[in-house]
Amino acid sequence: MASASGAMAKHEQILVLDPPTDLKFKGPFTDVVTTNLKLRNPSDRKVCFKVKTTAPRRYCVRPNSGIIDPGLTVTVSVMLQPFDYDPNEKSKHKFMVQTIFAPPNISDMEAVWKEAKPDELMDSKLRCVFEMPNENDKLNDMEPSKAVPLNASKQDGPMPKPHSVSLNDTETRKLMEECKRLQAEVMKLSEENRYLRVLYMPHVLCTPVWNESHLICTMPVLQRTILAKSQGPRRWLALTRILILEWLNYI
Repeated sequence: MASASGAMAKHEQILVLDPPTDLKFKGPFTDVVTTNLKLRNPSDRKVCFKVKTTAPRRYCVRPNSGIIDPGLTVTVSVMLQPFDYDPNEKSKHKFMVQTIFAPPNISDMEAVWKEAKPDELMDSKLRCVFEMPNENDKLNDMEPSKAVPLNASKQDGPMPKPHSVSLNDTETRKLMEECKRLQAEVMKLSEENRYLRVLYMPHVLCTPVWNESHLICTMPVLQRTILAKSQGPRRWLALTRILILEWLNYI
């Protein structure tokens, strides 16, 4: 009877834990591995909590204590420090969430826990589980990423993509053709510009010398220059006419 009354005297955990029994840590354990523990207060009273572990040097817990208001949830991050994982060694690490209803006036949390009576304390225990990703998990992680483009190529997704790519290629070809055409125009204009320079530089191609009665011009030099630059006899005749006009300006 005494043991039964003692068991009834202890309150059940008021907080709702998620996960309720196991804290799972998934490797590899070459870096810090973090798992979260959610503590929800479904009561209408404030609850003080404290998180303890059997391996305090292996874990970092934030926050490891505090007060949860009615109806609220607190997320506790449990960080496992890096270590050499041995699959044959079972984890014996455990955690305990200890709680107590908060007194009306809280000034010192440590004093609250020291002055708490055993029958006022509530606790929940969780064990630590270490898991290593196997080959199937790796394949499953990789398959969705591969399956998306494969399925997409067979369904609606791929149609606009190739269409947009073909349009881009067409536009690119048009731009390249336009660039070639413009380059040809530039070359043509440059050639005509050279002809104009020949026409409007008579002091270079034609050497006028004033005598008392007439103008002497080195026509053979001018003819050879124009014939070498021209594209045909018509072009040469047009240039010759313009030169005659230039000569008339000098007379």
